Amino acid sequence: MDSSDVSAPHHETPTYGNPDLPAEGVVNTVDNPASTVMDGPRNPALEEQFPSSVIAPPTDVSTQPFFWSSFNISPRRVQDGGWAREVTQSDFAISDEIAGVNMYLEAGGIRELHWHQTAEWALMTRGGCRVTTLSRAGLPSVEDVFAGDLWFFPPGLPHSLQGLGPDGAEFVLAFDDGAQSESNTLLLTDWFAHTPPDVLAKNFGVAQEVFQDIPLHDLWIFPGEVPGDLEADQLAAGVQWGGTEPVIFRLGQSVPVHENSGGRIQIADSSNFPASTTVAAALTTVEPGGMRELHWHPNADEWQYFLQGSARMTVFNTGPHANTMDFKAGDVGLVRRNLGHYVENTGDEPLIFLETFRSDHYEEVSLANWLAHLPPKLVAQHLNIPEEVIAMFPRQTQGIVPLR
Repeated sequence: MDSSDVSAPHHETPTYGNPDLPAEGVVNTVDNPASTVMDGPRNPALEEQFPSSVIAPPTDVSTQPFFWSSFNISPRRVQDGGWAREVTQSDFAISDEIAGVNMYLEAGGIRELHWHQTAEWALMTRGGCRVTTLSRAGLPSVEDVFAGDLWFFPPGLPHSLQGLGPDGAEFVLAFDDGAQSESNTLLLTDWFAHTPPDVLAKNFGVAQEVFQDIPLHDLWIFPGEVPGDLEADQLAAGVQWGGTEPVIFRLGQSVPVHENSGGRIQIADSSNFPASTTVAAALTTVEPGGMRELHWHPNADEWQYFLQGSARMTVFNTGPHANTMDFKAGDVGLVRRNLGHYVENTGDEPLIFLETFRSDHYEEVSLANWLAHLPPKLVAQHLNIPEEVIAMFPRQTQGIVPLR
């Protein structure tokens, strides 16, 4: 039989914006709409959340580990005084470097005295919070933080958090271990309840009867009196001004490292916040129509928290694998180190999101900056773009693509 008689699928030549064989994407079914029929069980709410998954760009190819999660689907642990919800590696498998917690404390609400086996980094998102801790040298710190401020507590150092009036405090925590849970902490009340009374009496030099009314279960989050004057608390705690390294940083008030018509990026790492030795972060604002430029991070995974607006992100991996996902406020994203990506504002309000990294410093590689600093003829031979056009590429890291 003539091989020309054998029936075989016909594949068009790949085209710009549709590079794969076999071709992927709804754009390939124009002449065969039956290929897109979805008559099985469907969840419209989820489809609306993930339009770029249901109808992916034709540049997407294959699949890769799911890089979307959300505090919006995480159970809230609610107690009198506040609540918390978390995204850890146990339910977001790809995130092994960072675990996140979203917490709220009412005015006066207390996250009880505790410490962790991992470092705790935090960004205040609304309201105000009084934070206390102790340095490695045993020196106390008592500070008030507000929206846009950070704190950092190294592993093993004790601390407390308390909501200020009138609105309490909401914040996001990032632990430098994806397995860390906010429900797995070393709590003051637990230790007291599980220490023999005579040992407590001996340790503190008081009678055993002093401890007869201590809580026999942990408090975790509980209501308290709204904190009073900050300086009074600092004096009572024995704070020595200048005697210890600052544990807070006013990120929202810092000078952006990148700023243009498309938005801005503000950085906090050990270069300007020396206490933060294991978590670096960028607070990124992208204006409507703007985009975080094509780039990657060579030193750590990027754990994202979306505070405002809506976004679309494509992650490019080896294989090739390229997948696009949509994000809204409260969602969490994860991009493995060295994987190329962009983040585009798909809404009509500023997009604000947090980028955190398990590292002492922030690093990124800009695709445009790299290509602009190569011999133009070399790039032209790769991309079939005239050298004079390549000369027009941005010649520095922009961070945010300027609006045109």
